[in-house]
Amino acid sequence: MQIDETLRLRQLIERFVTLTDHDWNLLTPHVLERSLKKQELFATEGKIARDIGFVLEGDMRHYYTRDGEEKTTYFYFENSFVAAYISCITGQPSLLNIEALTICRLLVFPYAILKQLFATNHVWEKFGRLLAEYLAIGLEERMVGLLMTSPEERYQSLLQSNKQKIIERIPQHYIANYLGITPVSLSRIRNRVQKK
Repeated sequence: MQIDETLRLRQLIERFVTLTDHDWNLLTPHVLERSLKKQELFATEGKIARDIGFVLEGDMRHYYTRDGEEKTTYFYFENSFVAAYISCITGQPSLLNIEALTICRLLVFPYAILKQLFATNHVWEKFGRLLAEYLAIGLEERMVGLLMTSPEERYQSLLQSNKQKIIERIPQHYIANYLGITPVSLSRIRNRVQKK
């Protein structure tokens, strides 16, 4: 594990809080590098999730299964956190899968360590609160998008958002699944949008 890679993790955390070297050094002994092969799972439905990941490189997909059908709800790219966070918090089996869509490299650390830091260090406690708020906003935006907008509006919103990596790097059938439509419907919507 290279020092500049852990620095990338620190920079992401410092978008939420300012860390002293002392604060940072409370986490670093617990950070390990992990690689995933394409289609390998980082989190598995039915198993308790214990780790938080930070994506160094690669593309990942967060999905649920129901009656054998997959429902994609989120994508992860480099410089983002990845976790079955609710399973980590509750200690209950995960309801979701997180799959590597490409070869991935991550920095990984146990949620239990983060929880200890929340309880013993004010800066880390603040980070935990701000991270939870960030996740809650993202979940609500996603839920509102699925419940209140049409598939074409969801696609237009995706095109205009800061999520261009989804358009650029994710296979079309996963984008369609993420938008809650079939690949054929996505193709029709794309054609209509391009003609406008």
